[in-house]
Amino acid sequence: MLKVKSKPKPKPKAKPKARPKVGVVGLGNMGGGIARNLARAGLPLAVWDTAPRAMKPFAGHSNVTALHPGEMAGCCAAIIFVVPASPEIDAHLKGKSGVLANADARPANSARLALYDFTTSDPAYTKRLARRAAKKGVDYLDAGMSGGAAGAAAGTLTLMMGGDKTALSRTRRYLKPFTNKIFHLGPSGSGHTLKLIHNMVCHSCFMATVEGGRMAERAGLDLAQMIEVFNVANARSYASEVRFPKHILNKKWDAKSRVYNLHKDLGMAVALGKSLGTEVSHGEATLGFLKKAIAMGMSEKDYALLYRDFEKIRKTRKG
Repeated sequence: MLKVKSKPKPKPKAKPKARPKVGVVGLGNMGGGIARNLARAGLPLAVWDTAPRAMKPFAGHSNVTALHPGEMAGCCAAIIFVVPASPEIDAHLKGKSGVLANADARPANSARLALYDFTTSDPAYTKRLARRAAKKGVDYLDAGMSGGAAGAAAGTLTLMMGGDKTALSRTRRYLKPFTNKIFHLGPSGSGHTLKLIHNMVCHSCFMATVEGGRMAERAGLDLAQMIEVFNVANARSYASEVRFPKHILNKKWDAKSRVYNLHKDLGMAVALGKSLGTEVSHGEATLGFLKKAIAMGMSEKDYALLYRDFEKIRKTRKG
């Protein structure tokens, strides 16, 4: 009896990926955490980074597509830029393949594209970018972040927002997977202004705690005990509660931010303060110390090392 071979069943066609609703440009310590939270939330996501290796971890996600920012502009409701500073965003906005030129490719019934600037930048530059975007019918919102890489990974960032409140309300759902609190502060530039003030205070507190720690050790006191006391007393701060216990007392020196970043932020904050005619002497003192660290070649070093190398930095005449 002849056996009739049954025809193999055709393999089911893979479902086409849904059109991305939100894009993330820049997949470093901060952007990578933000994108992972969006992917876990199941949102149709587009990602891009100038370093192809940064996009590899997203290759296996069915709801994630690799797209150039200009391509994102044609399909996404919101694009989040998590890049070093305004010039990098500026470069992505320009030209025929840029975001602004391709925002017109969106379906006719689509709401306005919203761009989120998650950099720490000069508010004046931010306002220029926002004006340019507005001319193309694109909303531009500046968002200062607080929470660091750990907050981005855990989905607990705090955002300080500037820009159109209606645009924020329209696209807020794309921010929820990686945020705890969102504060709308006012018009364009407001978010970046408060972020600079925030960072000036934060970094100055860190350096004050570093000085206190060095003083305690010089006096024969235990640094860990000093931090323990601070954390149940009035000298407590983010530096004492997080940075010292997690990155300095254990000598891991892994705060995951470069000395360069602190120097850049303090430089902009001090310049902003002076332009406003306000007192920034504590910020200037912190900036002066960071200039010495930069002069010593510490630009790319983790800033937790500012404690370890404090005496060397203090004694240098450079900066």
